[in-house]
Amino acid sequence: MYFCVIFPKNCLPQIKRIIMTKTVLTKFIPHIAAFLLFICISFMYFSPIIEGKQLIGHDTENWMCMAKETVDYNATHDAPTLWTNSMFGGMPTYQIAMPQSFNVLKFVDDVVRVFPGSVYYLMLYLIGFYILLLAFKVNPWLAIVGAIAFAFASYNFIIIVAGHNSKAITIAYMAPLIGSVFMTFRRKLLLGGLLTTIFLGLAIRANHVQILYYTLIVLLFLALAEFFYSIKEKDFSNFLKSTGVLLGAAVIAVGMNAATLLTTYDYSKATMRGESNGLTADTQSSQHGLNKDYITQWSYGIDETMTLLIPDFKGGASGGSLAADSETGKKLTSLGATDVDRILKENQFPLYWGDQPFTSGPVYIGAIICFLFVLGFFLVDKRIKWWLVPMIILTLMLSWGKNFMWLTDIFINYVPLYNKFRTVSMTLVATGFGMTLMAILALKEVFSDKVDKQKLIKQVLISAGIVGGIALVFALIPSLAGNFTAQADAQYQGNNAFLKETLPLDRAALLRSDALRSLAFVLASAGLIWLYAKNYLKQKVVYVLLGVLMLWDLVPVAKRYLNNDNFQNKHRVESFIEPSAADKLILQDKSQYRVLDATVDVFQNATPSYFHKNIGGYHAAKLRRYQELINMQLTKEMGRLFAAFGRAKSADQVLNTMDSLGVLNMMNMKYLIYNKQAAPIVNPHANGNAWFVSNIRVADGANDEMKLVGEINTKKEMVVDKSFATQLPGKLVSDSSARIALVKYEPNDLKYNFSSKTDQVAVFSEIYYDKGWNAYINGKVVPYVRANYLLRAMPLKAGNYEVEFKFEPKSYSIGNTIALISSILLILSVIGFVYIQWQKSKKVAINA
Repeated sequence: MYFCVIFPKNCLPQIKRIIMTKTVLTKFIPHIAAFLLFICISFMYFSPIIEGKQLIGHDTENWMCMAKETVDYNATHDAPTLWTNSMFGGMPTYQIAMPQSFNVLKFVDDVVRVFPGSVYYLMLYLIGFYILLLAFKVNPWLAIVGAIAFAFASYNFIIIVAGHNSKAITIAYMAPLIGSVFMTFRRKLLLGGLLTTIFLGLAIRANHVQILYYTLIVLLFLALAEFFYSIKEKDFSNFLKSTGVLLGAAVIAVGMNAATLLTTYDYSKATMRGESNGLTADTQSSQHGLNKDYITQWSYGIDETMTLLIPDFKGGASGGSLAADSETGKKLTSLGATDVDRILKENQFPLYWGDQPFTSGPVYIGAIICFLFVLGFFLVDKRIKWWLVPMIILTLMLSWGKNFMWLTDIFINYVPLYNKFRTVSMTLVATGFGMTLMAILALKEVFSDKVDKQKLIKQVLISAGIVGGIALVFALIPSLAGNFTAQADAQYQGNNAFLKETLPLDRAALLRSDALRSLAFVLASAGLIWLYAKNYLKQKVVYVLLGVLMLWDLVPVAKRYLNNDNFQNKHRVESFIEPSAADKLILQDKSQYRVLDATVDVFQNATPSYFHKNIGGYHAAKLRRYQELINMQLTKEMGRLFAAFGRAKSADQVLNTMDSLGVLNMMNMKYLIYNKQAAPIVNPHANGNAWFVSNIRVADGANDEMKLVGEINTKKEMVVDKSFATQLPGKLVSDSSARIALVKYEPNDLKYNFSSKTDQVAVFSEIYYDKGWNAYINGKVVPYVRANYLLRAMPLKAGNYEVEFKFEPKSYSIGNTIALISSILLILSVIGFVYIQWQKSKKVAINA
């Protein structure tokens, strides 16, 4: 009665809305707190960014160089170029810098990229895993701890400092994608399906196919487990509904990225990862996908797996620093060296002694995570555990590569697409993800109301005994790990021979130190849970202390590989590539030509591409024909050229050698840089942009074609495969007045003026790629052929006219259309979901 007097009935709906609004806001408090905490942690780790400094990784530098021509062109033209001539004679820009104008997720990505540089990647790691844990119904405050554990794993920072940006982004989206799929299987069809569409679309857009491939392996294990349990629990209809929603989500996500996927699919068939061209004489290349040695070159050692628990189990990075109190430092002091600290700081020592050729650092997921992972065997629900554990075991064994070859052979030979990827140790991304998820799910059960605390204490002691015991054994007897010697030690001779004795001792000390360190974190985290189980600590206090312990465990290890020293002042980054004296002289030449820069690793460095059309470059997916030409012809000719340069007593001797380099000359190599500060050598024998031939030799297959290319005078003769022979005239009549010249250059549009009184066959110093390059005469499409293994050639009728090549891949235009339709579908899905949720909230408000 009293209530009714003070609050009239017509006020009740407003009061209900106020109460409900407050309840909703209260639910968002942990998420807001998590977001703000993640921002603080990210900026604290990358504090140099606040000072205006930037981090530019090696691969980022290479990308800036390889993409320079494309970025500059796109900035001044409405239609983007999809081809660049700045590397390997020319290649598509699909995997370099291709705009996706019709993918609506571009705008989502732009919003996330409001965070500067490296902070962006760390924020993605944190938020992505936080969303995953929410999907698994983990308490938001505990989810913050889990996000920290995942984000600060060492590998996540090693790839940032290396500039593997697309890999970092894909890893970050891996977690929320898996969480969204899990949510869908757990009957949250609308929200799960919508989030799956968004996160799968973003993961594909990040464009690191290998990490996405491993993500799909994780999802396959999840789907198989759900399939099995749906049959066991007689709930198969719901499994079918979830699968249907996920397939629909996948179709839209793939559709939004159709421009990238279709162009890449076309291009991949012509790359090193594609099928053989029939060339068997090149023993360095595989006949199907990548070469096995190339795939397994970076294989994790079986014993090296211990780095998941003990970071410096194999010495850390290939190049590392030592302290003055190290065995090497002590030896230098005893030898009378002054300023030992400076010597040790300025020199990098080969501390890594594992199976890989070299490494930037170990995969360390944390001692605490390893302990909690083992605890998870006791606590985590079987339905989750029995898809996570097999996935973890499989991906771990795959990371061993050549050290576990029977399994690797099975996957290379029989599992679709597996032979398209190298660096098999990268599967540890999935291993680490699975172990971290299981560890945090174990914590979820620790704090569950259903847990038997007495039983929990026993399980904690067993888990800590197993993991801590392993660390203790290696701390006490480090020699169990091996002899601590590395192949790189052989380089030390003479006055430095003592390093062969001191470095193994220092490596052993590093292992012992990190083993003790890991033991301490295992005991500390186990102690926290023990105190909680004994009711000495409150749940939220344990959350905070575990979060602090996680940071204490992981951040110092991550700082070994990415720290303030890796950042540079902004003006240094912006001018990291200054034209040398040689570059400046070459750039005065405004014609079109190619450059061979002998001062860098020609086929592993893209720096020359920043200024020039480069014979070499750096890219993991170059055209197979170009790689084969490198293996079979270019490397030999470069060897002859460099040898001649070394023994030449006059410039004429070098020029005479250049005249004999038929392959480099057909690639229009006009300049050779041998010293950045000296004038380049001008090659007067380069064939030019296009030329006429007086003789055509027909090759019987790829081996014959490659052989003949190395034998002919490319200025006068050309080689074609027999499949193209019928498109060319049987007889050629010379015309001394015939001319062909490049009159317009754009990377995707080349125009030549042709003039001749007789029919001619012209060879163009441009890469043959018929999945987009079209030839025109007077606006009409005309055929052209492949010549000299990878160039273009064309029969030309007598006359005076223009010949034009345009790069117009159908896969790009079709892909853009599909992307636009898919983007519209996603927008409509979001609107529909919001409308449904609004209607539900109205009903709840009315019934409240």
